[in-house]
Amino acid sequence: MGHLDGTVALITGAARGQGRAHAVRLARDGADVVAVDLCEQIGSVPYALATREDLDETVRLVEAEGRRVVPLVTDVRDLDALRSGVDAAVAELGPVGVVVANAGIAPLDSEEPDPVQRWHDVISVNLTGVWNTCQVGLPSMVAAGRGGSVVLTSSTAGLRGNLGGSAAGDAYVASKHALVGLARNLANHHARDLIRVNTIHPSGVATPMVENESLARRHAADPARAAATAPLLPGDLLQADDISEVVAWLCSPAARFLTGVALPVDAGYSAKA
Repeated sequence: MGHLDGTVALITGAARGQGRAHAVRLARDGADVVAVDLCEQIGSVPYALATREDLDETVRLVEAEGRRVVPLVTDVRDLDALRSGVDAAVAELGPVGVVVANAGIAPLDSEEPDPVQRWHDVISVNLTGVWNTCQVGLPSMVAAGRGGSVVLTSSTAGLRGNLGGSAAGDAYVASKHALVGLARNLANHHARDLIRVNTIHPSGVATPMVENESLARRHAADPARAAATAPLLPGDLLQADDISEVVAWLCSPAARFLTGVALPVDAGYSAKA
């Protein structure tokens, strides 16, 4: 028996990377999963986004844990479509008990053909998309009256301003900082519902959002800035499973008194002098 038996976890950006790892980890703890991903390209993003085949693989992995899963090919920027899909999934699986708002983009490159478009795309996915996810995930959680856990994926860039020099960098830092305020506001509002809301702040994680040619070009163009983002603890990039262990803990009874917390998972980066 897992501590999430009978719980439904709504996870965005679930087709690959951290989102897939979270889906599999929470399924291992007993959760059924609503797995949301866009599964198409956003024009201003210079690296390949997840595909429907990626989402199908997440479905396979969750089912291999013995749990049910409803895949939703949906844009988190589209509130109406997201609500319609999640409502249908809730009718099939039951009320949401966990929300992991993980979908995000980081179109960082050494060049920006259209900085205004990049600003709007990053803000709309990384901030508005997270708010939309909370809007569609929380109603059934509140109505069920059993409490729950909401985890918003921020970044070390949500604690420190370290990506300046581009519209995408400005938007990424602004959106990830904004998630801290959003989480604290939701934590205050939903404490009466026994719903906990926290942010996690990973440093670099070995996923396609970080390991791609566009970010490599940016690092090559500004090696001093790249070196400044290195963590305190030596070693390679964090793995998606490292972040999922923290997400699973925040969704467990062991973290029942944590809400409104901005939790770094960053090998010490945010503690650097």
